[in-house]
Amino acid sequence: MTNGTTKTRVGFIGLGIMGRSMAGHLNTAGHALHVFNRTQARAEPLVAAGAVWHDTPGAVAAAADVVITMVGYPHDVEAIYLGAGGIVERAPHGAVLVDMTTSSPELARRIAEAAAAKGVAALDAPVSGGEGGARDARLSIMVGGDAAAFERVLPLLRLMGSNVVRQGGPGAGQHTKMCNQIVIASTMLGVCEGLAYARRSGLDPETVLQSIGGGAASSFLLNNLGPRILKGDFAPGFFVEHFIKDMGIAATEAARMGMDLPGLRLTKDLYEELAAQGHRRDGTQVLFKHYER
Repeated sequence: MTNGTTKTRVGFIGLGIMGRSMAGHLNTAGHALHVFNRTQARAEPLVAAGAVWHDTPGAVAAAADVVITMVGYPHDVEAIYLGAGGIVERAPHGAVLVDMTTSSPELARRIAEAAAAKGVAALDAPVSGGEGGARDARLSIMVGGDAAAFERVLPLLRLMGSNVVRQGGPGAGQHTKMCNQIVIASTMLGVCEGLAYARRSGLDPETVLQSIGGGAASSFLLNNLGPRILKGDFAPGFFVEHFIKDMGIAATEAARMGMDLPGLRLTKDLYEELAAQGHRRDGTQVLFKHYER
C-alpha cells in the first residue's frame, strides 16, 4: 500500500487533543488526507493545509485506502464502524481500518470479523504518550490484528509513533493498552503520594525531584508530570474522563479473567471522586488535589 515513497489515500476520523497532531504528520508527509470530526472547526487547519473534509465517517472511508480513527469512547467506535452507512460498510475492498482509540478488546474482535466479511482488514492500535507524544510523533503504538495488514500500514504508523509493535491478533493491541493503563494507574498514585509527602515533611519538592527523578523511582510520569504538579498546572495532556473510561475497560477485562487488581480499583475510585468534583476535563495529574486536601 505504501513503501515510504508512494502516497496513500488516508482517512482520519477524530481530530481531538491527540488526533489533530497525528493527522498532521500524515498530511505533512504528503499523503492524500481525508478528514471528519464532530466539531468541524477543529479540522479547519488541516483543510487549509490540503486535507479534504467529508460530512460523515462513512464518506471518509469510501474515499480512503487506509482509515484511521481516534475518537473518545467504545460506543463512538462501535457507531462509526458498525453503524448503518459506517466505516465497515463503505470502506473499499482491500482497505485497512486502524482504530487508535483506547477501546474494548471484544469490540476490536467484532470489528475485525465484520471487516473481514467485507474483504477489509481491521487493526486495533491504541497509543500511549499523550498530547506531547502525538505532537512530537513519538507515540508508543500497540497493534492487534492481521500481520500482513500491519506490514502494509507500518510506514504510516511510523509517521506518528517511535515505538510500533504488533502484539498479536485482533484485540491484542487493546489488551496491551490495558496493561499500560494499569501500570499508569498505580504509578500516578506513587507520584502524587511521594510529592505530597515531600511537601508535608518540609522538603523542597523541586529539589526532591532532582534526586528521585534520576534514581530507581524515575519514570515518565514523575519527570514530566511532577514539575507540572508542583506548579499547580493541571491542564490536560490526557483527560481524567478518558482515563476513567480506560480503567473501567481494564477492570471489566480483569474481572472477566478472574483477577483482582487493588491498585487499579483504588485509583479508579479516586479519579471518579475528582470527576464528581468537576475535574473530568483536567489532566490526570490533578490526582494530586486529593492529597492537597
